[in-house]
Amino acid sequence: MASPRLLRKCLLAALPAALVAAASVAPAAHADPTPRAAQAVTFSDTFDGAAGSGVDQGKWQVETGDNVNNHERQYYTAGNNNAKLDGQGHLVIEARRENPANYQCWYGSCEYTSSRLNTSGKFTATYGHVEARMKIPRGQGIWPAFWMLGQDIGDVGWPNSGEIDIMENVGFEPGTVHGTLHGPGYSGSGGIGAGYSLPNGEAFADAFHTFAVDWAPNKITWSVDGAVYQTRTPADLNGNTWVFDKPFFLILNLAVGGYWPGDPDGSTSFPQQLVVDEVKVTTSDG
Repeated sequence: MASPRLLRKCLLAALPAALVAAASVAPAAHADPTPRAAQAVTFSDTFDGAAGSGVDQGKWQVETGDNVNNHERQYYTAGNNNAKLDGQGHLVIEARRENPANYQCWYGSCEYTSSRLNTSGKFTATYGHVEARMKIPRGQGIWPAFWMLGQDIGDVGWPNSGEIDIMENVGFEPGTVHGTLHGPGYSGSGGIGAGYSLPNGEAFADAFHTFAVDWAPNKITWSVDGAVYQTRTPADLNGNTWVFDKPFFLILNLAVGGYWPGDPDGSTSFPQQLVVDEVKVTTSDG
C-alpha cells in the first residue's frame, strides 16, 4: 500500500479535468466492428457483500482529505462512512451536505462529505478493456468520475504521470459524459477529449450505463454501452509526448463543486449517490 503521504500527494496533485471546457459532442457513435479476441479478466469487483460493509481492502484503498487544486467542496472520509455496499451487489458512494467531525477544507469548515477510492499499490493495468457499470447522480455541482492515473505519479508528478478520464459528468449536463486524456503539454483546459450525449434529452442518472475504454499501445478508444464515440492516438497530441504505455491505477470518486461543475445551488438535493454495479478490467490474449 502506498504511504499516507503519497496518497495525500496523489489526492492533491491529481487534477481531474477540472478546467476542461465543455468538450464538444463527438460525431455519431458507432458500434466497434472489431471482433474481440479471447479475454482474460485481470480485475473484477461486483461488490457482493453485506449491506453497510466497506469495499474489499484487497482491491481498493480509501483516500481522505480535500482538494484545493480543483476547488472541490467535499471532504473525502475514511472507511465506509461515505462508501459502502448495499447488500444487493452495488457499491454506493454518497455525497452529503454535512460535517459531522468538523473536517477542515481549503476554504474553512467543510460543507460536504463524500468518498474517493483507488487501486494504487493493489492493482495496475497496462492496456486492456477497462469498464464500469454505474448509475450516476444528478444535480448542479455534482461531479462523479471513473478514471486512471499513472502509477508513477509520486515520482514524476501530474500531468507527467498521465491521466485517462474514462467517464466524467458535471451536473449541469445531465445527458452528457466526457472522456479526456491529460499529459505533459495537454492538461487542464488543454486536455484532449470529447463528450458523448444521450438522445432525446435522456439523463445518465435515470439508468445504469457502462463506461469503458479499450486501451492499446498508441491508441485509446472510449465507449458508452458499447457505442464508440472517440479514439485518440499520439497524432492527436500536437507533438506532445504520449505517456500511456505504462501501469495505471483505477479511481472512483464523487466530488461536490469545483472549477468545472461549479458549486451546488438551491436546486441541488442531497444526499446524492454514485451506484456502481461492477468494475472490470480484461486483457486480450492476442
